[in-house]
Amino acid sequence: MTCLSCPSETQGPLSQTRGGSKVVLFLTGNELGALRPCGCSGGQLGGIEKRPAVFDRVSPHRRMIVDTGNLSAGDGEQDLIKFGIFWEAFRLLKYDLVCLTSQDVVMAERLGLASGPQQGFGVVEDRDGAFQVFRKQFPDLGMTVNIAAFDSRTTPAEDAADLFAGGPANPTVNILILRSSNSGELRDLIAKSKGIDCIIFPSDADEPHILSEAGATPLVITVGRLGRHIGRLQVAVPTKGARPVLEYAVIPVVADLPDDAALVQLYGRYQQLVSAANLLENYPRFPLPDDLAFTGSESCKTCHRYEYDQWSEKSHAAALNSLKKVGSDRDPECVICHVIGMEYEGGYLSEEQTPHLKDVGCENCHGPGSEHIKSLGKTATREPKMSCLACHTAEKSTGYAGHEEEYMQKIVHWREPAAAGNVKD
Repeated sequence: MTCLSCPSETQGPLSQTRGGSKVVLFLTGNELGALRPCGCSGGQLGGIEKRPAVFDRVSPHRRMIVDTGNLSAGDGEQDLIKFGIFWEAFRLLKYDLVCLTSQDVVMAERLGLASGPQQGFGVVEDRDGAFQVFRKQFPDLGMTVNIAAFDSRTTPAEDAADLFAGGPANPTVNILILRSSNSGELRDLIAKSKGIDCIIFPSDADEPHILSEAGATPLVITVGRLGRHIGRLQVAVPTKGARPVLEYAVIPVVADLPDDAALVQLYGRYQQLVSAANLLENYPRFPLPDDLAFTGSESCKTCHRYEYDQWSEKSHAAALNSLKKVGSDRDPECVICHVIGMEYEGGYLSEEQTPHLKDVGCENCHGPGSEHIKSLGKTATREPKMSCLACHTAEKSTGYAGHEEEYMQKIVHWREPAAAGNVKD
């Protein structure tokens, strides 16, 4: 299989497409708990509140919205909260279908969603020995879209085509969501399964891709991860006896897309649930070695007044406040990079309980200060220390890679004539 880039729809205004004999499927999946990008830097992609601006480009009677599953990155308490929020978001976004993986099914059952009232969208579940096909008909266009999930590790490849047997007589497009990521199994599936127009392959990249050769049938695609892009699969309604013509493009969910008010409100509800669950205080923590302790940046001021005064004017000294402005100061996934030692016993718990450890301070880079202070500076600070890359990752700090020198200049607070990056103990 060849990995090809999808055409990107990034230019021009958002306009609604009307008329014509084409059906558009908007595809998302592998959400992995990413309701919204962290927002710590510009240029980040994603956010459930941005999706209506993309979906509404196509009239409802000609579109279908599908999520291929993998809603959560784990199965902890915060993952469960996110799963419930995604479930409600899919209803508000008017999804047609959500294809749940086996892990998604477990999460839905834990939350009582699997047996709850009608959610407003169809559900296809991955269950051993039980196959489900979701069909959506477009009467005005005389066309039906069939979607099913398939795991070639547990079911013979030749059985895949049988999933769509006995469907409507009018023109159809048959789409298979493949759960296995083995390229050999994919080739076997393509060879043995006739009548399948599109295979959605598991993704290991954030951006959607076309994996099949140009003009090949079936079209093999991925849908990306973390909600940063939306796949746009356009299907031209075929003439009788012909197969549909498919075109796939990727739509980046960029920051300047307008927000949907209801989904912004839903994210606010997520923040409230996280705060009420006290996830910050209950975050799992490791013990510090050799009875070390965090003392807070204020304790360094006596001997390092110049450095402290310089630091206090930098953005790191107000790191927690940047989260308070957007209501994320109780979310441990965000807070951990905006305070001192949250992952350790004796580190940050909350602004009320440990106010001296808020913000990115001295001990983030230099390590716990207790022994250094106790020895009047004779004992050097030591691990655990954080590196810049602990928080300035590609996901959280899109502009950092390749601009390390520029970022370092923003935090210079020492007087020694050393090269940028030489932060001394």
